[in-house]
Amino acid sequence: MELSVTQENFAKALSAVGRVASTKTQLPILSNILLRTDGNRLLIAATNLEIATTQYIGAKIIKPGAITVPARLISEFVSSLPKGTIELKIVGENIHITCGKYHSIINGVIADDFPELPTINEASSVTYTLNTEEFKQAISQTIITSSSDSTRPVLTGVYWHSHEGWIYLAATDGYRLSERRLVETKSEVAAIIPTTTLQEVLRSIDDSADTIDVLFDESQVRFRINEAEVISRLVDGNFPDYRQLIPPSSDITAIVKKPEFTRVTKVAGLFARESGGSVTVTVDEDAKSVSLHSIASEFGENTSELDAEVTGSGQVTLNSRYLSEALGVLDADVISFSFNGKLSPCILKSTDKDTNYYHVIMPLKS
Repeated sequence: MELSVTQENFAKALSAVGRVASTKTQLPILSNILLRTDGNRLLIAATNLEIATTQYIGAKIIKPGAITVPARLISEFVSSLPKGTIELKIVGENIHITCGKYHSIINGVIADDFPELPTINEASSVTYTLNTEEFKQAISQTIITSSSDSTRPVLTGVYWHSHEGWIYLAATDGYRLSERRLVETKSEVAAIIPTTTLQEVLRSIDDSADTIDVLFDESQVRFRINEAEVISRLVDGNFPDYRQLIPPSSDITAIVKKPEFTRVTKVAGLFARESGGSVTVTVDEDAKSVSLHSIASEFGENTSELDAEVTGSGQVTLNSRYLSEALGVLDADVISFSFNGKLSPCILKSTDKDTNYYHVIMPLKS
């Protein structure tokens, strides 16, 4: 193999792909990046056998070929080079890299030892083309409520599913739940995508990408963003019937301005660190207010109050971090906070009639 590429494109692709290369593995080849010519492009790929990510960049190909090289070393080396043209040449099992007055030889491993990259049969797949900004928002709104508990794998991802003509994303860790309506669909899909995969996809999205293609088959999902691809296994298992956890109506509702609610939640959280983040939220119909109370036994206590449009009165104890994170992903200036009593789930959502996002937090037993 012999070719030349630009330092900027090569460094960017190596950085994106290198995150997937695994250093903690019994297969040393998985800590390498695959470099392979493909027509007039260079394929740069890595896999940890759960996720595979690829990037294509333009190249001037003199001689086709392939090799694998240590991910961390080549990524850090290329990113340290000055801007300009980089020349790559395979000699034996080594790759010679030249850029201006810089020249290095990196020991490689033949590409035959690299695992075969996964593929998806496009003809038999369910395919969606999504707006990039909408996709990023939907993922950000749902991955925060997914679980990191590996003993319950179905909760460690986001559940993509069709329901009544729409695609919904849902995630829960047992303490909170989020649901986002995404796009209309005529296809049927039910798939749990690992949160780690979705985080990798978010990092791979280029500012120039207007759309992202998502393809599902029975066991895999593929995301394509311009010249980048991420393919991942789906999580095996059935996602719980989460809709039964969302109360159909609420007796107590407060309509509040999100910036003010965010501020009092942050302040209350400062005093809630000792008590596991516990804050007591009081909704008072007579006073037309919402107050948050928290106690730090060693340092003191805090009560913060804000005006609200209120229906019903009641009190509930919540984890302040969960409340802060929910407010952080709600895309609205005015929000609805509602519940039925001390032990019932709390629902946060936009006040828009056609709201597409619900965030549910289970109460703490005070």
